[in-house]
Amino acid sequence: MSTVTKSVDVDVPVRTAYNQWTQFESFPEFMEGVERVEQRDDQHTHWVVKVGGATREFDATITEQHPDERVAWTTDSGPKHAGVITFHRLDEGKTRVTAQMDIDPEGFTENVADKLGVVDARVSGDLKRFKSFIEERGRETGSWRGDVDRPGS
Repeated sequence: MSTVTKSVDVDVPVRTAYNQWTQFESFPEFMEGVERVEQRDDQHTHWVVKVGGATREFDATITEQHPDERVAWTTDSGPKHAGVITFHRLDEGKTRVTAQMDIDPEGFTENVADKLGVVDARVSGDLKRFKSFIEERGRETGSWRGDVDRPGS
């Protein structure tokens, strides 16, 4: 299992950054290798990604979501990973977005990519592209302000 933690400061209010991050179907616009994300309901998504030239599909469950604070998930099928995105208000118009992911590379290609730091670089690149995506717009493409609590909370 590998853990990747990366942050980026975006020049938009925390509400704007969070609202955009809840628009999972827009992820292919700024996430490398993400071909498609389908939001099936408030807690479930289906992903189609390309890793090392191979297409992978998996389902993920949002395990925790609190407006302007955090979105956490875990995969239900396919490559094993889980993570959390947190949003920290730095001032009225600036937000720190932090991604922490635990990834268990599946198969030879993913293990080699992990060892070469490709996953680390991809997360960093995705955050930089998110910064450009949201700052160029200046506003979110949509929002979902609901809460999802961890089981047992």
